[in-house]
Amino acid sequence: MKEFFQTEIFRIGDSAVLKVNSLFYMFFSAAVIYVVYIWIKKLTKRAARAGKLDSGQEFAITRISKYILITIFLVITLVSLHVNWKVFAVLTPLLIGIGLGLQQVANDLVSGLILLVEPSIRVNDIVEVDGIVARVKEIGLRTSRVESRDGIFMIIPNHKLVSEKLINWTTTTTPTRFNVAVGVEYGSDVELVKKLLIETAWKHSKVITNPSPTVFFSDFGTSSLQFNLIFWTSYLFNVEELKSDLRFNIDKAFREHNITIPFPQRDIHIKSGNFND
Repeated sequence: MKEFFQTEIFRIGDSAVLKVNSLFYMFFSAAVIYVVYIWIKKLTKRAARAGKLDSGQEFAITRISKYILITIFLVITLVSLHVNWKVFAVLTPLLIGIGLGLQQVANDLVSGLILLVEPSIRVNDIVEVDGIVARVKEIGLRTSRVESRDGIFMIIPNHKLVSEKLINWTTTTTPTRFNVAVGVEYGSDVELVKKLLIETAWKHSKVITNPSPTVFFSDFGTSSLQFNLIFWTSYLFNVEELKSDLRFNIDKAFREHNITIPFPQRDIHIKSGNFND
């Protein structure tokens, strides 16, 4: 039996040798590591159901555990193959050269580990990057997958989520402030305009009433009086849908009270004169 386990299957010079016992160790370690990974997933899911972890923490723990277990398996595989570690010393300059050529990839890999360890961004967070608001669906080792408001999935390099300017709407514990701009015709009753705008916001179920909505008389425009309806909401991902509802309701309220939203106007002066051929 001992001779059977020591039987060589193939050899790569003096660099590595595959024996029957090497296969046994590799398959056995793979089975144990797989069982450990499934056990970790079950524990994190149970903790998430109990409220001890949120979905982002659950994802981060399972993903980090997966990478650690894969690394352990690779080390066991190299040891099982009786790899000559001097080979790596010889290849070190080559590996350094490859690393220098793949700096951006390495940057993304490190950024991926930072995202998984730090709680700044997690799965299901709502983020704004490069002017696009999206929900984080998956954080990978090199790239992350997000879903925009239009239902479009985008692949973003992890360094953009770590080193560039980014807004995480989910990290705030208080409602977020937004505004809807509207212009009315000169001569309109500005107090009535203010009253209607505030009433419209109060009637919407997704608008927070504390802090209460307010209205700013922002400017005397070229062809209209400019107002800003300021409101707070926790309905962040689809806030544009909320803004659209408010605009529909504002237009309806203005029509009922004969308040006009003017269109841009321009005065054109034509000078008459004599034109010579």
